Amino acid sequence: MNEGLIEAIIAIEKERGIDREVLFEAIEEALKKAYRNHYGTEGDVRAEIDKETGVFNVYSIREVVEDDFEEYDAYLHMYQKDAKALGHNGEIGDIVETLATPKSFGRIAAQTAKQVVLQRIKDAERQLLYDEFAGKLQEVVTGVIRRIENGNVFLELGRSECLLPLSEQVPGETYNIGDRLKVYVLKVDRDSRNRDTSVIVSRKNREIIKRLFELEVPEIMDGVVQIKAVSREPGVRSKVAVFSTDPQVDPVGSCVGQKGSRVERIVNELMGEKIDIIPYSADPIEFIANSLSAAKVIMVQVNELERIAKVIVPDNQLSLAIGVRGINAKLAARLTGWKIDIKNQSQAQEIFEELAKQQQEDASEESLAEETEF
Repeated sequence: MNEGLIEAIIAIEKERGIDREVLFEAIEEALKKAYRNHYGTEGDVRAEIDKETGVFNVYSIREVVEDDFEEYDAYLHMYQKDAKALGHNGEIGDIVETLATPKSFGRIAAQTAKQVVLQRIKDAERQLLYDEFAGKLQEVVTGVIRRIENGNVFLELGRSECLLPLSEQVPGETYNIGDRLKVYVLKVDRDSRNRDTSVIVSRKNREIIKRLFELEVPEIMDGVVQIKAVSREPGVRSKVAVFSTDPQVDPVGSCVGQKGSRVERIVNELMGEKIDIIPYSADPIEFIANSLSAAKVIMVQVNELERIAKVIVPDNQLSLAIGVRGINAKLAARLTGWKIDIKNQSQAQEIFEELAKQQQEDASEESLAEETEF
């Protein structure tokens, strides 16, 4: 222990923002543990480090007992005569500290101190990281990709690092060292044993869509335009339902921006993911029809008890309404909260004719039964 240690502590404080007093306490705690472990004592000790020179000392803390005390333990007790010889009052029960730093203790103490100090530094960094990001939970932040390990992406956020795990990445997106990336802060874990993974971020979570619109559209931040619902198939398509509290403000136009500039910036940030901006309506029929954009809807029939909607579209619009691999219909159902059954006009007509025929046959059978009975 020397002045080099003090210089290192000062450097750590400046570079990592960890209070030097925290580090001094860690070292003193390390020295106590090193002394007890090496000498096998259960006695109480106090460690002290000179904050100017880095010189340390360990003091044995013992209780003054009578000179004929039968349960005497040299690590716990001090005879009254010995206490007086050291210049103390020597009253029974007094606590006396004496220097107990062995000459051979330096190397052991340094090794133990280093291990404990490193752990305390990690603990302090985790706390700093938690304090920094606890207020950013469920928000979007911008980071720079610093490394990629086993598919997991680590981003630098200021002086901290966060993890974009494989499970929270968007299929099809590619990440390169040095790329700037907007991510959604999904989880901040102050108890994590691995500092690198204590902040978990996501590109896959649908809430990132909402946060990106909040950043790009002032009317949303002002509360004039509200995002009522979001549904998403990450990397493929998203639908966003918006509503305006001011009749003079077009919610869809506000989100699209002049010549599509606002939504285009969001699409670019999401690496080309398509976004449909849907006008929200409290009327389920209107909302369901809007949600199937860009398909034209002829009719919507709803069963409010079962929350099932039957939708009829033109013959040439069926594939558009359903979407590739059913994505458009699936997103519309998630957005509205309704189960949606889509038919084209020809299918609906066939169903209607079949139903009418069945009703006619039922009516004929019922009439025949009445005549027979008569």
